[in-house]
Amino acid sequence: MENKQRTPLFHLAKREELSKGRKLVIRLISIVAALLLCAVITALATGINPLQVYGSIISGAFGSARKTWITLQDLSILLLISVALTPAFTMRFWNIGGEGQVLMGGLATAACMILLENKVPSVLIMLISFVAAVAAGALWGLIPAVCKALWNTNETLMTLMMNYIATQLVSFFIIIWEVPKGSGKIGIINQNTHDGWLVQLFGSKYMLAITVSILVTVFMYVYLNYSKHGYEIRVVGQSINTAKYVGINTGKVIIRTMLLSGALCGLAGLLLVGSINHTITTTIAGGQGFTAVMVSWMAKFNPFTMVPCALLIVFMERGAGEIATNFSLNPSFADIMTGIILFFIIGCEFFINYRIKIKK
Repeated sequence: MENKQRTPLFHLAKREELSKGRKLVIRLISIVAALLLCAVITALATGINPLQVYGSIISGAFGSARKTWITLQDLSILLLISVALTPAFTMRFWNIGGEGQVLMGGLATAACMILLENKVPSVLIMLISFVAAVAAGALWGLIPAVCKALWNTNETLMTLMMNYIATQLVSFFIIIWEVPKGSGKIGIINQNTHDGWLVQLFGSKYMLAITVSILVTVFMYVYLNYSKHGYEIRVVGQSINTAKYVGINTGKVIIRTMLLSGALCGLAGLLLVGSINHTITTTIAGGQGFTAVMVSWMAKFNPFTMVPCALLIVFMERGAGEIATNFSLNPSFADIMTGIILFFIIGCEFFINYRIKIKK
């Protein structure tokens, strides 16, 4: 007997390009569906009214003026790192080393503040710290870029390993600079003199990081979309062979782009040490170098779209502590909710690009 070929009940078909309005509707539907699922899980797992949990999350992020400023400050750092990684990702250079580049920028800042205290004016320490932090971050991005350009090494593996080297370097210098000896930590640097502490803009200690992140975001959007360098980055990202064919020096583009990416990550390290924490630890970046990878991808490498993406993650992280305090829930519960929401947001891209055809 001949086997009859059975047609499937449904199959996937590539969609034509949807309008921005329809894409927005699909994304909003996915967020609403994620919130409903989180509500069901919350009710079943904890017996707590989900609306109370959501209210606590909002209160944790924006419940007071101080909480709002801290949320915006955390958003600015995550946004800055996300924007810093974007040119490399646009070029299809998988820079997973943002964490290490931030650490090196912070380490350079701490070194300037500690070694130059009471030796040069505070303003000069700020300027030297800025140059040192940007240079340190750029160097940490340059090393894997040169290896990729000259020997075509795996940039994902190299940038990832550079994170561990940076962490151990910070650990080494913490032991040298620890106060008091044997404590394993540095404490607040120049607590009495404030030498090297970055200036406060508009009379607020939060505004410097926020202002810098806004300026860098605008700069990166213009740089990627309206400059010759941005055009070359996009061409290299689409096809290295095409870039070579049209006369673009791909090695030069890789090195130049990673210098920029690492320098901006170093700038984030400068803000963390010189403006926000005034100390250096191995965890000062807080994993934001890795979180920024997700933010950049979710935003499709659009610096302006990264603002709501980063805000969502910071909003949930800030609310985690409030949940733990009000309902005696483990802060990881907020991470579960964040994961579900992100899964739905990322998963909705499938329905934006494809549609399901059912056999009549």
